[in-house]
Amino acid sequence: MLRVEGLFTEYPTDRGQVVKAAQDVSFTVAEGRLFTLLGPSGCGKTTTLRSIAGLERPRAGEISVNDRVVYSSSRGVFVSPNRRGFGMVFQSYAIWPHMNVFQNAAFPLEVGDSGRRGGAGGRTRFSRTQIRDNVMRVLTAVQLDHLADRAATTLSGGQQQRLALARALVMEPALLLLDEPLSNLDAKLREKMRFELKRLQRELKITTVYVTHDQSEALALSHQIAVMHEGRIEQIGSPRDIYERPSSQFVADFVGNTNFIEGYVVSGFLATPRPQSGEGGSRTVEAGCCVVRTEIGDVKVSADQELRSDERVAVSVRPEDVELTEARPGGDNVWEGRVEQKVFLGEAVDFQVKVGPRTLLSRRHPTLRTKVGEAIFLQLNPEKCVVLKVA
Repeated sequence: MLRVEGLFTEYPTDRGQVVKAAQDVSFTVAEGRLFTLLGPSGCGKTTTLRSIAGLERPRAGEISVNDRVVYSSSRGVFVSPNRRGFGMVFQSYAIWPHMNVFQNAAFPLEVGDSGRRGGAGGRTRFSRTQIRDNVMRVLTAVQLDHLADRAATTLSGGQQQRLALARALVMEPALLLLDEPLSNLDAKLREKMRFELKRLQRELKITTVYVTHDQSEALALSHQIAVMHEGRIEQIGSPRDIYERPSSQFVADFVGNTNFIEGYVVSGFLATPRPQSGEGGSRTVEAGCCVVRTEIGDVKVSADQELRSDERVAVSVRPEDVELTEARPGGDNVWEGRVEQKVFLGEAVDFQVKVGPRTLLSRRHPTLRTKVGEAIFLQLNPEKCVVLKVA
């Protein structure tokens, strides 16, 4: 298990300013799980990863793996990177060009730095038989065993990425650190390697911290995700929780596409049903729901937090949750709009629908063929509308 508590990592710039790269970062990764640090450039995710690896020295906090403390500001502990027993794959792969595939994977064993799971670091000498067995085992796991004698420079991008991963795994590290390992691959290969990485991590059950700015990558690979912004963690949760129940406008906007409809609460969070009058006539507001008055009209939404009347909020709804039909549907949150633009994506069509002064994005199946300029009905499911407080 990896435990990071109250981590602060700062460094000075050439102009003497202090960059607060990681601020009060805390999280726990259970054994055998893949945990992703997700965020835009400059959010502190790579600095946090490098702090765990020992490549950056934090100002404060504590880092431990399997109850072994590798950094603690309060106890004065700082274990050097080569003694931590972690495997790391960099964005550039760092493949040795003068070695073949086998020699690249064997390098950590040849130099004798111990990184076995549960070990305390130090130096371990391996026999030639042990090196051969360990290397071929990890090359088989990453499906490169048949290329063991090939020059590393002749491998494809995806094969080089797998070789870098094999080299990190050969020492059976207590923790695997991956710093945007797929960013140098083309789109199709990157998608394929997501499946490979997920398969490998699940099979080996190795505790992994993964850094990326790619939301799709994070959603596809992770057991848990921490979304970072300006050096701090905004939200930690499962991929589904992060996507479906974001805790802030930043998280909702950064992870996938969304529509924000701003307004104010006209009926706060309710414990019991209550009649409500407003635009579009009267309605009954169920328990756990509230009504938000927006520029397109009153929006009925589900709410899992206390909201006061007149409080400013933003309603977030994903494009795939904006229903479109050519005939008026029954139920709540129905408006008539007009198709302003549409884009054919193959497996889906993105519609921009004008409703009053607002344009909302909806992603629908290609069987919906409403033309640009034609009228269409739009409906929002209250359960899919997330209410976020405006900062």
